[in-house]
Amino acid sequence: MAGPALPDGCSDRSAAARDVQKTRPMKRFLLIAGFADSIVKFRGRLIESAAKRGYEVHVAAPELLASTVGSELRAMGVILHDIPLGRSGLNPFADLRTLLSLIVLIGRLRPEVVLGYTIKPVIYGTLAAWIMRVPRRFAMITGLGHAFQEQQGRGLLRRVVEYLYVVALRGAHTVFFQNPDDEALFRNLNIIRAKARTVVVNGSGVDVAEYAVAPLPAGHAFLLIARLLGDKGVRIYADAARRLRQRHPGAKFRLVGWIDQNPNAIRQDELDGWVRDGIIEHLGRLADVRPAIADTSVYVLPSFYREGTPRTVLEAMAMGRAVVTTDAPGCRETVVDGENGFLVPVKSADALEAAMERFIAEPGLAARMGRRSREIAETKYDVHAVNEGMLREMGIQ
Repeated sequence: MAGPALPDGCSDRSAAARDVQKTRPMKRFLLIAGFADSIVKFRGRLIESAAKRGYEVHVAAPELLASTVGSELRAMGVILHDIPLGRSGLNPFADLRTLLSLIVLIGRLRPEVVLGYTIKPVIYGTLAAWIMRVPRRFAMITGLGHAFQEQQGRGLLRRVVEYLYVVALRGAHTVFFQNPDDEALFRNLNIIRAKARTVVVNGSGVDVAEYAVAPLPAGHAFLLIARLLGDKGVRIYADAARRLRQRHPGAKFRLVGWIDQNPNAIRQDELDGWVRDGIIEHLGRLADVRPAIADTSVYVLPSFYREGTPRTVLEAMAMGRAVVTTDAPGCRETVVDGENGFLVPVKSADALEAAMERFIAEPGLAARMGRRSREIAETKYDVHAVNEGMLREMGIQ
């Protein structure tokens, strides 16, 4: 049964794609995302692999058609769809509109496979796919984010999110997780039933050819790439940097990222103060982080955000950088403590300071650990191996 037509301006379908569909029916793969800018970077290789296997790939995300990423996806032969979806907040009327929009879209496309990632695409995309009886329905938990932070406890927001996950994930054939801690938590909380199929994958992977090893710069330079949130450890990084600068004035502490619309966001006056006092070099929001990583000796991520597997750490590892991160879900999977970096306790500026200072005090440590990071990136986090496992699980052969 064909679904209702999409409103004008909500989809982007080229004449060539329509002609192909008339002459040679293709199976359709629909990817649902919550943030347009992440699609090519995080899922580009997955999209390419699905297309090579004969699937007509559709991507749905908010504000996608007019975005720069939209142009890149069109060049890859992807068909685009805008959906009304707010990344943060739980407005029942807005979220109902999101669900209905996805039901209409799926009814129109009749895809064989649907995959949603990030919270709202997982919840409302999986529900819509279940309602429309999509043959193969998949969800990827890419981290638990703000609702599952310790300070939230078992508050209203977390209870609502947990309930929505319970309802939605019952309609998924497989749920992908990016670390075993998140999978264990979902099972312990009975968000996922005992018989439900789950698969833990090694994050989103990284293209080790695209992120090639770069020689270490002279001197000591540290880098954090993140949305500027307290939960990402940005304040802890600035605190440790302030102390280290007093003893090692030649060391550099750089920060890449932007102030996000989030209750836990860094304030603009905080950031301005760090820059004014010479503690932090803020490089802003970069479309390509490779030059910043290349100009760094050690990558730092003191996050307690409930990451899935932090992509920035994988990029730094692929480029041959030692890593200092927290012994927290998602982050701890990337570092073998003492081999390719150090794991530090969450929320401890003292421990972070001590770990970073070791690289200043011990010549050759950053180079040795950086080489080990590259080895781990090649053997564990290569994007093609990660995607191959996901495609096989989704029946995209």
